[in-house]
This record gives sequence, C-alpha cells and structure tokens, in this order.
Amino acid sequence: MNKVLKVIVVGISVLLLTLAAYAQEEASKEQVKPAQQEAPKDQVKPAQEEVAKEQAKKESAKEQTKGLDEQVQEIKADALAIAAQLNRLEEKLLYPSDTQIAIFVSVAGDEKFRLDAVDVELDGKQVAHHLYTFKELEALQKGGVQRIHVGNVRTGDHPLHVTVLGKTESGADFQREENFKVTKGIGPKLVGVVLAGTGMGSKTITMKEW
Repeated sequence: MNKVLKVIVVGISVLLLTLAAYAQEEASKEQVKPAQQEAPKDQVKPAQEEVAKEQAKKESAKEQTKGLDEQVQEIKADALAIAAQLNRLEEKLLYPSDTQIAIFVSVAGDEKFRLDAVDVELDGKQVAHHLYTFKELEALQKGGVQRIHVGNVRTGDHPLHVTVLGKTESGADFQREENFKVTKGIGPKLVGVVLAGTGMGSKTITMKEW
C-alpha cells in the first residue's frame, strides 16, 4: 500500500513539475511574442524620422535655391539699370549737347522693297555702314526707327551723303545715292533719313531735321 502511495505521489509530483515547466514555457513565449511584434515598430520609427529629416533638408534646399535665384534676378536688374545710366552718362560726356548730332533711319509706310545696306558720310567721312537682317528690316517696315550714327560736329553747315543698297519688290537690285546739307545750331541736332521704294515719281531717300 505504501509503495502504491509512493508511486502515486511521485507521479503527481512529476505531473506538477511538467505542468509548471509547460506553464513557464508558455509564459516565456507570450513575453517574447510582443517583443518580436514591437521590434519592427521601434525600427520603423527611426526610419520614418530619417525620411522626414531628409525631406525637410530637401525643402530647405529648394527654398534656399529659390531665394538665391530671386537675388540673382534682382542683381541682374540692378546691373542693367546701372549699365543704362552709365551709357547715358558716357554719351553726355562724349557727345555734349552743343556739338551732338544723331542720324536716324526709317522706312516710309507701306514700302515692300528689301533694304540690304545703308552707308552714311558726313563732312566727306564715312560715319556709318550697316547691313540689315530680316528682323531689322521687318522692324523698320512696322514703323521702327534706327539710330545709325551719333557724333560731334561744330555749328554750321555740313554735307551729308547717303547711299542705299537693296532689292525692289520684283527682286531687281538697286542702288540710290542722295546728297544733303545739314545745318548745326546750338543744341543737339537730330537728322532723319527716310527710305522709300523706287517706284515712278517717288524719291528713294529724303531727309528730315529736328
């Protein structure tokens, strides 16, 4: 009887030990499982922070680049304004109003001839020779005015010789020359050379003074 009781007690003890070990193992699994599930969260969070930091850096770089572009444009505008002022100042110094003469070229309205070149002589010296591009001719035909020469002359009369080379509307080459007298008084002198076609009864080159 005692032997049977001992066997039963030993069996119960083994069973209790087995149950305890099993319970401990299950508890360990439950503890490990949340840790395994939470680990990726801990790893993802720093990664998200790094991405956010990189994005912030890119946005900051874009803002800095935009700011630099705006500053460059402002500097360019200031530089152009200063250059224009310097050009006007240089012109005033080089060509004082008392001796200044400026010659302008324009094309009479509705003229369809092709202007190739204009040559200008003042006081027997060549002061301008210009070859015209298609865009320049188009601008003149639309009413534009070209300043072809600016210089200095004394008061009094000065001979002006103008030569025009081009093609008629039909494609024939032509060359026309005219002589004028320019009277320079006190103050700036403005001379306009107006070019027209070669039709019957029309003068190819005329002059206006201001």
